[in-house]
Order: sequence, then C-alpha cells, then structure tokens
Amino acid sequence: MFTCCREYKLLITTKKMLGATRIAPKLLWRGRFHGSFRSVGQLSKSLAEVLRDVHERNVNPHEAEELIMSLLPTSNENNSQNNDEVLRQYANIDHARSLRTGFPEAVFAQGKSPEQVARILDDMARHANENAPSDNQPINPILATRVSLEMYKEVSAISFSHGAIKYHETARIISMTTSSGDTSTPNSSPPPAKARRRVVVVTAGTTDIFVAEEAAVTLEAAGCVIERVYDCGVAGLHRIVQATPRLRHKDVAAVIVCAGMDGALPSVVGGLVDVPVIAVPTSIGYGASFGGVSAMLTMLNTCSPGVATVNIDNGFGAAAIVYKMIK
Repeated sequence: MFTCCREYKLLITTKKMLGATRIAPKLLWRGRFHGSFRSVGQLSKSLAEVLRDVHERNVNPHEAEELIMSLLPTSNENNSQNNDEVLRQYANIDHARSLRTGFPEAVFAQGKSPEQVARILDDMARHANENAPSDNQPINPILATRVSLEMYKEVSAISFSHGAIKYHETARIISMTTSSGDTSTPNSSPPPAKARRRVVVVTAGTTDIFVAEEAAVTLEAAGCVIERVYDCGVAGLHRIVQATPRLRHKDVAAVIVCAGMDGALPSVVGGLVDVPVIAVPTSIGYGASFGGVSAMLTMLNTCSPGVATVNIDNGFGAAAIVYKMIK
C-alpha cells in the first residue's frame, strides 16, 4: 500500500515539474535504459518503466526519485531557454550585418526598456565571443546609442554574462567589451595605413558636442583615430581659420562637421579641405531653426562641392559613412 501511494505521488510530482520542457539528459540505470531523451513523451515512457519497477519492488521509491530528479533540466538550462524565448519576442538581431555591410549593428536604445537593451547587448556579445578570431585580434566594442543617464543606471544594475559595459555620458553611448575581446590590446599586426587615417570631428558650438561625440565615440570603437576641433562656428571665423592646418593635415581622410542654428559651418569647411565633409545638422537653435530643419536645409543647399548631409543629430550615421569611406 505504501509503495503504491508513493508511486502515485512520485508520478504526479514529476509531471508537474516537467510541464512541457524539452530535455536531453543521459540515462544509464542498471543497464536497462540508455540514450538521449528529446521530449517529455519519451521521458514519460521510461518513467512508466521506472515506476513499474518501483511497484514490483525492484527499486525503492527513494532511488527512483533521485533518478527522476537527475533527468530534469538544470536551472541554467531553463534560464538559457527562457532568455532566448524572451529575446525573440522583441528582437531579431542581425549578427551578420558587419560581414554584409562593413559596419556592425548597434542598438538604438531610445524607446527600448533597459531590460531589452541589456539582453540585446549581452546576446550580441555572446555571438561575438563564440565567433572570436583565433589570431588574438581584438574585438571592437558593441554599442548602444541614445542611452540617457537614467537608462544607463538601470542597465548597469542588470548582470551581464558575456562582457562588461562602459558609459560615455556626453555621447549617450554604452560600449560593451566582450569577455573574449580587449580593445586596449594592440593588434597583433598593424592595420593598413589607410584604415588608420585620421578623422577630424568639428562642431560649430559647445552645444553641438553631444552629437559630435556620438560620431567620435562610434569611430573610436571601430578603431579609427579621431581629432576633435570644437566650438569654431562662423560667428568667429578666425577660429576655423586657425584650425585649418589640422583640417588639411595629410593624414586626415574625412571631416565631420556638426552645427545647429544657421548650419553654415560645413560649407565653410568644405571650401577649405580636399577630403569629404559629412555635415550633421543638430537640433540646437531658436524657434525658426525648427529643431534642426533650418540647419539641415542650409547644408543640403551648400555651394561647396564634396559636402554630404545626414539626418538631424545623427552622429552615428555620419560615423558609419566615414568608416566605409576610409575602410
């Protein structure tokens, strides 16, 4: 009587714990059962045999309980499965983008929850670790853009399994270094000289720096050399004239110019240099600037050849264009 009651309770408890979980444990018990279980259905068949042996007193209930518990998935396996399922509900990460387009995917954090940003970053780091080069080449950091300080505080409170994060407050960027990569370690072989050519990032005013830093930090994460020339707008033309030698240096491959208000500075720079100029309108200005629309229209109507314009406040987009130019 005791054995039958024990068998019944064991069966009910096991079914509750298993639910619809898929498992793949190895079973070797008294030489009778072996192989790899792929589903609850297959486990249930073997469970019936175990319980039949309990009923026939070939094994006692305690031994059977230990055996069944050993078949259950571990908490780590469950957590991994749950994390993958949750991630797929809101993100379809393009891990192959850098191979296809030459510039890696970044996380646009604005509009996402801190939990979503953290999970996406960690999964991108996991993929980078699993595909790390075998020649000790460093892995570029993974970026999340448009991260407010408040969001960063919430993201940093979440544990990461595949790397560590750093916050660039002015740029509003989180950079994540993978556990298998260290960008502070120099490359084992120097990159081509063209890939190490300098990019100058210029702003018209101090208030444009947050956009400029988004571009600068993005390019630095990609391994580019950056020089910053800030607060040299057209209200004091002598400032940009004084910076001309830095803009025209032989190692400079491109110039990014960020400006709000009237947006005139990119045209001025375009008339001084022989390299491409990427104009970035910023949302800085008084009423009729229309949140950067006025500056963008000025830049689109530039009379200086060789100036290309990206969207308002889009420092990341400017960085991506420049990187492809000099790559």
